Amino acid sequence: MKEFFKRGLMGFASSALIGSAVNMLIDIIVNAAGVKDFISMAPAFRNLFPTPVIAAYVNVFLYGIIGFTFSSMTIIYEANRLGYILQSIIYFLITGSVALMIVLLIWQLHHYPQALISTIAGYGITYLIIGILSYKQLKADIKQINAELT
Repeated sequence: MKEFFKRGLMGFASSALIGSAVNMLIDIIVNAAGVKDFISMAPAFRNLFPTPVIAAYVNVFLYGIIGFTFSSMTIIYEANRLGYILQSIIYFLITGSVALMIVLLIWQLHHYPQALISTIAGYGITYLIIGILSYKQLKADIKQINAELT
């Protein structure tokens, strides 16, 4: 459990920091280009809060929750009784569910059906590619270990 929280907190910090830096960079560039009072958040998301500052804090916190989930859930891959495919499916379902709920809120995707569909498809395709590459690497590692044992 200690490892779960350690990974999660590192993921939270990394994700919140990187998300903040990216938002700040976008804000600086867009404002420098002449767009006055631009804030890199969906207006509908900003309107959920009494001030843009509170919306920004919640935005950073939600980025952190995504990082916490992705990092802490890697513990699934250490469950010896589960096969790699089952571990990957569980990881995909948990991380995808959390990320999708947060992205729906932050980007207000329920207002934009095409963006919602492309976000889900993009996540699924990306995870599939990463899963295939990881599986191939895992098979190569097992083959190498077996060759060294014989």
